[in-house]
Amino acid sequence: MSSIYGETFRISTYGESHGGGIGVVIDGCPPLIPMSEELIQIELDRRRPGQSEIVTPRNEADQCEILSGVFDGKTLGSPVSILVRNKDARPSSYEEMSQKYRPSHADYTYDAKYGTRNWQGGGRSSARETIGRVAAAAVAQEVLKNLYPKIEVVAYVKSVQGLEGSIDTDSITRAEVDANIVRSGDPKMVDPMIDLIKKIRGEGNSVGGIIECVIRNCPAGLGAPVFDRLEADLAKAMLSLPATKGFEIGSGFAGTMLTGLEHNDHFYMDGEQVRTKTNHSGGVQGGISNGENIIFRVAFKPTATVMKPQATVSKDHQDTELKGRGRHDACVLPRAVPIVEAMATLVLTDHALRQRALVGDSK
Repeated sequence: MSSIYGETFRISTYGESHGGGIGVVIDGCPPLIPMSEELIQIELDRRRPGQSEIVTPRNEADQCEILSGVFDGKTLGSPVSILVRNKDARPSSYEEMSQKYRPSHADYTYDAKYGTRNWQGGGRSSARETIGRVAAAAVAQEVLKNLYPKIEVVAYVKSVQGLEGSIDTDSITRAEVDANIVRSGDPKMVDPMIDLIKKIRGEGNSVGGIIECVIRNCPAGLGAPVFDRLEADLAKAMLSLPATKGFEIGSGFAGTMLTGLEHNDHFYMDGEQVRTKTNHSGGVQGGISNGENIIFRVAFKPTATVMKPQATVSKDHQDTELKGRGRHDACVLPRAVPIVEAMATLVLTDHALRQRALVGDSK
């Protein structure tokens, strides 16, 4: 099913943007993992709307409720169910969209596939669906800490349109990223990025950019040939996110400009550890982590909803015009940072549990 992700650590998300709520059921979570609503809430607060002047003003606390799978502060090993109720839904803002397809949204394609759709805020195709992913990743994060306590997953806004930051991937921290509302990894780019987003928003337009993510202290050996390569699963996870249009890892497309001698990551011994002198591979070789930093980038398109009239077609296939309505992000990047981290955490946790099943506890 399209709403289920993972093999060993499996999640199933549910809910629509303006329905009763959004949630997730997690299957395969080990028992005795410390867990509470407070731990999950920390991550949900990082992605919720209304955080700052440059994101959607939708007023949602996104308060989570653990419905099952946790007792006395620890997971039971049975399915963990988490629910976040929608409080500030305004479906009336989208009534015109019931008859007209929003350009570059999923309105037409959902109709083409299912013959029906929830037009209120995009329904299932809304980025609000990612609440379930972030909640599940908060649980996965605690599982991962138990298996590989040194792993760090840090994402940040690398660029907004043509504004690009310079980031030290060895040292950047979540606290540094969360210290500014645009979640730039480069303090010098914070004000220019905010000014650009405000300008674009004031014009009734939108803008996109790139989020980069670094995974540090990942052990060698995670990932599986041939179809479950670690970078392939990361790519699928990232491209399953709303508004994503590209993924690259390590040298990515720029690596095509190098020769093999220039691109190869030469091995050397650092005490008892095998290391590479360069990291063009982005921490993954042959689909399996090699112990170096895993570094990848995700391209996010400009938000599809803009507050200007655009040409479109109606549900009965007549040419018409539509102007954006409702509350939307002029740039999705600041709120997408914790979602990228969440999906990376889910991929790592699933592969870590699969590795433990394959070779046992080798910490």
